[in-house]
Amino acid sequence: MTDNAWIRWPSREALGRAGTSRPRRMLAWAVRLVVLALLLWGAFHQRHVGTWGALAAAATVLVAGLVSWAFFRTTYQHRLVPSLTLIGVLLAIAVAAEATGFRGPALMLWCGCGISALERLPLAAALPVTSVALASYSAFNNDVWLTTAATAAGMALAGYVLRLDAEARGSAQRLLAQERAARAAEAESAALAERARIAREIHDVLAHSLSAQLVHLEAARLLIENGADRDRILERVVAARGMARDGLAETRQALSALRGELTPLEDFLSELVTGTDGAEVTVTGERRPLSAEASQAVRRVAQEALTNVRKHAQGAKVRLRLDYNDHEVTLDVRDSGGPPGELTRSGGGYGLLGMRERAELLGGSLDAGPDEEGFVVTLKVPV
Repeated sequence: MTDNAWIRWPSREALGRAGTSRPRRMLAWAVRLVVLALLLWGAFHQRHVGTWGALAAAATVLVAGLVSWAFFRTTYQHRLVPSLTLIGVLLAIAVAAEATGFRGPALMLWCGCGISALERLPLAAALPVTSVALASYSAFNNDVWLTTAATAAGMALAGYVLRLDAEARGSAQRLLAQERAARAAEAESAALAERARIAREIHDVLAHSLSAQLVHLEAARLLIENGADRDRILERVVAARGMARDGLAETRQALSALRGELTPLEDFLSELVTGTDGAEVTVTGERRPLSAEASQAVRRVAQEALTNVRKHAQGAKVRLRLDYNDHEVTLDVRDSGGPPGELTRSGGGYGLLGMRERAELLGGSLDAGPDEEGFVVTLKVPV
């Protein structure tokens, strides 16, 4: 659509009926019916014509109504040549009405053409049409020239005001459509974010438990192939079963998190270290509720850190410290170091990387590295 105001069409939203209130639509139809009734009354109450002439005049009024309807359709479709042709037909009907003595209907047609042209055509085409229509009205109107001039000016002003009003309504419709599109895009984005969160939860559960199960089962297979005794093989199978049970519990935790049914974070950390020798949990600061995403990040980092301790520092003492500050919550996991565990080669090494990405998505950070004794993992998440 061109930006030149002289050749720019009123928008289709402005020319259509969308966004128009019901009382306003009823008023518009009432005005049309009144105009049609006046035209028909003028056709049947001319004394100088007979019955057949009155019927012909009434038929002409109906034709003028059909032409007007077609003009409204072609302007809505932004078809300039057909629109000018149709309004030219209406002006010709008005001239014919004046020539045959139907002055009242002719004046009404000229006024209607002048107003409609300003309301629905590009200004470069509307001004000539309106000028011709209102000049014809002024030339054949019997009122004093001052009244005629005031009426013609009022008609032109009314047409332009209707144009501005329609454009304002069209702009409101476009803004409403853009707002609806933005809301739909926002809802789609939220759905995608939720899917990504579900995918991260599933990935964390699988990466945390299934890789360890695979190592135990692979070890059991090698023991069977080498003819190891039954107790050693059974130990590996029992360990794999324990990993599967832990993975199922983690899956339930993830599903509970997605439903917003999380156990308190402090209870979760206490349960997490249950059965781990030399592990302790300390909570400092004023406890406060966390979002589901932040709570899950703390839980997953604690799980990943403990898994890494079992893999890389078997038998090490672990200290988990959860600190609530004014603007963030900090999880600090430290181990005292130790010999590599049996699961050192399990996993792909992406656990802490995934936790770091999770923390950064929440506006936090994750640092991991060795210290004087062992290994330290520190997570900071905004509250």
